Amino acid sequence: MIPVKKDIRINPFGRYSSTFNDMNDVHLSSAMSLGINPIHSREEAFDLGEALCQIEDCDYYSIDSLSHSIPFLVPKARDLLDTIGRNFIDSLQSRGGGSYKIIVTSVLRAENDISRLRKKNSNASSNSAHRFGTTFDIAYSRFQRIDNRYTVADAQLKHLLAEVLLALRKQNKCYIRYEIKQGCFHITAR
Repeated sequence: MIPVKKDIRINPFGRYSSTFNDMNDVHLSSAMSLGINPIHSREEAFDLGEALCQIEDCDYYSIDSLSHSIPFLVPKARDLLDTIGRNFIDSLQSRGGGSYKIIVTSVLRAENDISRLRKKNSNASSNSAHRFGTTFDIAYSRFQRIDNRYTVADAQLKHLLAEVLLALRKQNKCYIRYEIKQGCFHITAR
């Protein structure tokens, strides 16, 4: 069966970089107040009990292969991620766009993950909000198609994801930074 190309209705809101421009200081402030104390190694994440929730592929999102982070979030951030994924799917289906899931590309970073990442990426911050379990990245340049009947252009999916994020940001649920070089939305729970 050849998938049918679908165009979905999008609601314009402006430029991504000016709409999603929350700076690192507000991400850090929220992360420090809601999150865990930074961990030094990945193994420590398993010892924190209910302070962290392990996230995995589900109906709402897929977890990318994580080379510099581990799939753990504090409960409030996990709930935010679930809401984003659910709202994205609901919005897409209500517009007749078939079924796609968002892809989570980065989550909790231990101190040794940050050290390794900084060797490869000079833009990586040693003072990252990812250290507190409150912050995650969602790809905007690729999505996981789960229904082969329809295809939707990545640009339209990106815009739809941005609409979902903007609504949650307006509800004071999160801070968001549009990251051009990494191809993701950097999101911290509030």
